[in-house]
Amino acid sequence: MAPFIQAEAELFEKEAPSPEVMKKLWLAANSSERSRMALLEKARSSENPLACGLAYLFCGQASQAAETLAKAPDSVQKYLGLGYAYRQMKQYDKAIESFDKAVQYNADPMMAGMEKAATYRTAGELEKAAQTLSEFGSMETVSAEYHFQTGKLMDAMGEYEKAMQNYQTALELDPAHGEARFALAFACDLRGDEEAAIRHYQELVQQQPTHVNALLNLAVLYEDIGEYEQALECVETVLRSHPNHPKARLFQKDIASSKVMVYDEEREKRKDRQSKILEIPISDFELSVRSRNCLKKMNIDTLGDLLRTTEADLLSYKNFGETSLTEIKRILESKGLRLGMALEEKPAGTPEPPEISGANPEVLSKSVDELELSVRGRQAMARLGVKTLLDLIGKTEAELLGCKNFGITSLNEVKEKLAKFGLSLRKLE
Repeated sequence: MAPFIQAEAELFEKEAPSPEVMKKLWLAANSSERSRMALLEKARSSENPLACGLAYLFCGQASQAAETLAKAPDSVQKYLGLGYAYRQMKQYDKAIESFDKAVQYNADPMMAGMEKAATYRTAGELEKAAQTLSEFGSMETVSAEYHFQTGKLMDAMGEYEKAMQNYQTALELDPAHGEARFALAFACDLRGDEEAAIRHYQELVQQQPTHVNALLNLAVLYEDIGEYEQALECVETVLRSHPNHPKARLFQKDIASSKVMVYDEEREKRKDRQSKILEIPISDFELSVRSRNCLKKMNIDTLGDLLRTTEADLLSYKNFGETSLTEIKRILESKGLRLGMALEEKPAGTPEPPEISGANPEVLSKSVDELELSVRGRQAMARLGVKTLLDLIGKTEAELLGCKNFGITSLNEVKEKLAKFGLSLRKLE
């Protein structure tokens, strides 16, 4: 309860907190569900519009915060609070105006400028964000926040290496800059540098109050490398202060399932060997020009593609005759394979992928990469050979959950992403 007691005292029992203290109280108010609920209860019973407005802001109620702060006397705290609230409400012009007014009431121009840059970036106005940051270029040798905001802008512009360099510089200037460390850890995670990501997340969760998202991301990484006890400890740390956190509760179930999962290593090795054979490109074999051209026009690129093609499919194609067919069959026989083999091995009763009524073919042909799944989700798609949205909607929940390290949390992520396109996974009748 210490963080809440501090937040309550600073907001309701003392003069208005300084802008620097405001951010610390924001973190303290969200250190636990109990703290947040108690602070909201205090706000509902107080008649101090500034303190109440800030309390609503800290507890994630942006609309209520803006309405309440508007009634407060003019001050730097009022306009900074309004700027944050309007930004959360996506009323970006009002947010910029509020940060400008905060400067009129003696807010640090550098701090207000960084918040304006963040607002422009969030609004997608990247040129204005860059222009605002350039006004404070003289601070690049001393300001961690300047480099953090520059890194976020570089990320938004797709300049990922420059983004990481700026996050690193921010940490060199201020090792306790939590937002910069989280951004750097997340960037390392996305690029497959799990060791660096784990190291940064570990350092971040040592700070107080504990960073919930850092703990959850660290839990995922621990689970991926088989450190189930450490993963569970991360999740349980979150649940001790946020017992109803939905993602943490799902992670807890996922990790418990992973601990008892039986992994047949030899079976996986056989599957890997088979997959490698099926991925051999047709171009590796000596074929006649006619056969090669026909296969290319039919979008048959690998041995696996041939296994999903019948003799009738090939012979029905223009200029593909018996000679070419014999040539193809000879290649497959050398590998112990035959045309149509994948179709014959489909389990009895397995339905075809559903036809989606009204679905746009262009949407169905989109790459699964456009879903922007988490690292774990992308790994599962690769293991299952899912390349397009059409491939994905042909899968059932059970098929996805059968993939190694793919749990309920990842499944819910996939379902939410598909829903944005008006699609869903195949259901068994």
